[in-house]
Amino acid sequence: MQIRIIREGKPRNEHLRALQADYAERIAHFTKVRIEKSAGIDLASSRRRPFASDELTAAARRLLQSLEGAYKIVLDPRGREWTSEEFAQWLGERALEGTRELAFLVGGDRGVPAPFRDCADLLLGLSRMTLTHDWACTLLLEQIYRGFTILRGYPYAR
Repeated sequence: MQIRIIREGKPRNEHLRALQADYAERIAHFTKVRIEKSAGIDLASSRRRPFASDELTAAARRLLQSLEGAYKIVLDPRGREWTSEEFAQWLGERALEGTRELAFLVGGDRGVPAPFRDCADLLLGLSRMTLTHDWACTLLLEQIYRGFTILRGYPYAR
């Protein structure tokens, strides 16, 4: 199973960038992981209005096409919230079912366009608190790593 995390840009904070790189390296001991800057979800400016339901750029359409066949998870504040153990169990179930790719989409300050949410296999909420996309990506990576350590019985999760 491969994990793909698609997010807006690079973390602005060097400490979060280092944490994300550290967790990606740790996850790589369990499975392939890629963190990609989104070319298809341009969420750079908070001054712009929220997405219109039909607003998709050509790059966003290409990104949607590239996700065909992947199990798509959109981080969304209205999504399901799990404990770390429940998330680990879900990861294990995806692996047992033969899921080839998990694609996590981390929106920016404008969220994720409706067409991405509509095609998602899962809407996942990391917290009821508001997180920047940099923190959300960092927390997601930590929870993926924690999930693998829980599944393997490694001491990190304790």
